[in-house]
Amino acid sequence: MVSDIELDTLVPTIIRHSVQQISSNELKSPPDHSSISLDHSRLRFAASNQLGQETTSASSAQQTKEQVVRSRAQFIVTCCCMFTIGFNDASAGPLLPRMQSVYQISFLIVSLLFIFACVGFILGACLNVLVSDHVTFGKLLVLCEEAMIAFTLAIPAPPFPVFVLGYFINGIGSALQIAQVNGYLVVMGHNVNLKVALSQASYGAGAFVAPLVATQFSAMRHWSFHYLVSLSMVTTNAFLTSAIFRLQSKEDCRAQLGLEAMEPETSEHSPFRQIMNLKSVHILAAFIFLYVGTEVTIGGWTVTYIIQQRDAGTRSGYIASGFWGGILLGRIILIPLNNWLGDRLVMLIYIVLAIGLEIVVWLVPSLIGNAVAVSLVGLFFGPMFPVALSASRKVIPRWIYTGAIGWITGIGQAGSAALPFLTGALADAVGISSLQPLLVGMMSAMIAMWLLVPRPTRPD
Repeated sequence: MVSDIELDTLVPTIIRHSVQQISSNELKSPPDHSSISLDHSRLRFAASNQLGQETTSASSAQQTKEQVVRSRAQFIVTCCCMFTIGFNDASAGPLLPRMQSVYQISFLIVSLLFIFACVGFILGACLNVLVSDHVTFGKLLVLCEEAMIAFTLAIPAPPFPVFVLGYFINGIGSALQIAQVNGYLVVMGHNVNLKVALSQASYGAGAFVAPLVATQFSAMRHWSFHYLVSLSMVTTNAFLTSAIFRLQSKEDCRAQLGLEAMEPETSEHSPFRQIMNLKSVHILAAFIFLYVGTEVTIGGWTVTYIIQQRDAGTRSGYIASGFWGGILLGRIILIPLNNWLGDRLVMLIYIVLAIGLEIVVWLVPSLIGNAVAVSLVGLFFGPMFPVALSASRKVIPRWIYTGAIGWITGIGQAGSAALPFLTGALADAVGISSLQPLLVGMMSAMIAMWLLVPRPTRPD
C-alpha cells in the first residue's frame, strides 16, 4: 500500500482532491461499497503508476555503463524478434500464386493457411495468460523460437496439409513472443513510447524485406527454400535470446538493468479472471483484430489482385514491399504527429486517409497509381499499432499488462488469419475484385471500434 507521505509527494493533486471528495460523499450519504471499492482501485492504479514513473526515473539515472549496455542489448534482441515475426507474416503474399499453381488448389483451400494460423494465434494468446506466471520470461522467448522453427516443415514443399500444420505451430509461437516482447518493453525503463514504436518499426522492416525475398523465390524451381531464410533467422534469435536473457524471469532481467522490482498485485482473483473482466481489454482486442487482419489482408492479397485486375506480372510482388515499407516508415516519421495530436484523434485521421487511398486503388485502373496508393496506405497504417498500444497502457493496470497485452495481440494476430481467410473465401465465390470493397468495410469497422475504446484513466 502507498503511505501518506508517498501520497503527499508523489500522487497528483487531482487524486488527492478525489480522495477528499470520496470522504465528503461518505459523510453525506450511506456508503456504496461497490463504488468506494471502484474509486479505491482507480486511485491505487494512478498512485502505483506515479510511483512507478518516479522509481524508473531514479533507477535509470543511477544505471552504470554496464547496465546501459545490457539495456541496449536487450532492446536490440527484442527488435530482432519483432523483425523475424514481421518477415514471417509478410512472406505468404508473393508465394500464394505459386502455391496455388503447385498444389492446384483454389482461393478457399489456400486460405486454410490463414485459418489454421488463426487457431494457433488464439491458442498462443490463451497459453500466454496461463503460463506467464509459471514459466520465466527468458524461457518463454526461447520456447517461442522453437515453436517458430515449425517452418522447417515447409522447406521441402511437403503435401499441403503439412504446410498448413507448420503455419498453425508458428501461430502459437508468434502470439506468445509478441505478448512477451511488448509486455517487457513497457517495464524496461524510460522512453517506453519510443521503444515500442521502434520495435514495431522492426516488425515493419522484416515485413518490408520479406516480399523482396519471397518474390525472388516464387520464380525459382525450389520456391519453398524461401523458408530456409526464416529458419536461419529463428535459429539466430534463439541463440541471442538465450545469451542475453539467460532464461531468467522478467524481474531478474530488470534487476540487471538497475531497475527496482515492481510491486506485485495481490488479488483474490486470478490474472486471467481480472483480464477477462476488463471491458477495455476486449474492445482493444476487437480493434487490433480488425487492424492486423486488414493489414495482413492488404499485404497478402493485393499482389494477387494487381496481377489479375491490372494484368501485371509476378514482379507485382514488389508492391507488397511498398506497402510494408510504408508501414516501416510510418512507424518512425509519424511519431511526432502522434504525440502532438494524441492517440484518439490521430488514429481516426489515419484510418480516414487509408480509406480514401484504398478507394483510389479500387476505382483507378492504373498500375503505378495503385502501387503508390498502396504504399501510402502502409504509411498511415504503420503508426496505428503503436498508437493502440500507447492507449492500452493508459487504461490497463500494470500488474496484469503482460497477460492483457498477450490476449489483445493474440486475438489481433488471429485477425491476421481470419480476415485473409474470409477474403480468400469471397474471392473463390465472386472473384478477387471483392478485395477492395471488403477492405473499405474493414477500415470503416475499425473507426467504429476505436470510438468505443475508453478514454484514458491515467497519463502515459
